[in-house]
Amino acid sequence: MRLLKPFFCMVAAALVACSQPSETTPTAEAETAPPAAAAPPAKRPLIIAHRGASGIYPEHTLEAYGAAIDMGADFVEPDLVMTKDGVLVARHERYLSETTNVADKPEFADRRVVKEIGGSPREDWYVEDFTLAELKTLRARQPREGRNRAFDDQFAIPTFTEILGLVAISNGPDATVGVYPELKSPQVFAEMGFDMETALLEAMEAAGLRASGVPVFIQCFHPPTLRSLSQKTDYPLVQLLPATTDERLSPEMIAEYADGVGPWKHIIMQSRGGPLNYLSQARGAGLFVHAYTFRADDIAPYAESFEAELEQVFNLGIDGVFTDHPAEALAIRDE
Repeated sequence: MRLLKPFFCMVAAALVACSQPSETTPTAEAETAPPAAAAPPAKRPLIIAHRGASGIYPEHTLEAYGAAIDMGADFVEPDLVMTKDGVLVARHERYLSETTNVADKPEFADRRVVKEIGGSPREDWYVEDFTLAELKTLRARQPREGRNRAFDDQFAIPTFTEILGLVAISNGPDATVGVYPELKSPQVFAEMGFDMETALLEAMEAAGLRASGVPVFIQCFHPPTLRSLSQKTDYPLVQLLPATTDERLSPEMIAEYADGVGPWKHIIMQSRGGPLNYLSQARGAGLFVHAYTFRADDIAPYAESFEAELEQVFNLGIDGVFTDHPAEALAIRDE
């Protein structure tokens, strides 16, 4: 098991302090059997604003993050990719067509190319082919069907440094919001000659997160990246588990280099009649568990409502949830 270092203990203390009370693609086979309760959580589960308040605003924009902070989210979660000139920016994917107006920019028509995504070719515009200055001319769009598009084409793509600046000015004596960055496809960017790990750590050091006591988790799907980071930093690390495979790292393997695990919610809430024992297995290995992704407009088939879905997973004793709808999740948790 990875030895917890002093900074992790400081973060844990900050999270407990912040959690004290004050004056969503489901599987087709999922059933409606209610989950059995596990041990109750030691503290209120964390509400992690997934890509910001992305149920309202276009994801990964300062406006989405700012709204989540105003709602009272415990953490904001930026997914990070890199520009052609090596700057960390917030996008969920390397390709840009689904979340920006790049297709409407004739000056970038020749940037549309075919590259491999998840083992399949995709013709698109890719963030690594744009400088930061060029990327800043684009505007964000809501990628999910059925959501509000009133804010499309209004907001810029933020850098990681800009997000950290927003977090810094939002924190004060009465409230502390943490930052939960994810490195996206670090192995792909490494093949291009980019060092995402160093860029991430240097940006957080420059922002003075340690000195200001901002809670931090670093997450990634790529185990070698987390193993490397475990030798470079004492920030708590989180191994994400993919939703698209039944082959998963065991909690014991993860605990060798990480402090927590981020499973797809259906790994916690089994698709065939109730909960798996994965939560207990992870806890037995000394890992905390933050599950993804809970959406008020895309609830699991074993739940009658967003409230019921979250109540079920809260009752299992989850440590935190990633959600596109932090205001609703906070209200459900705080009931």
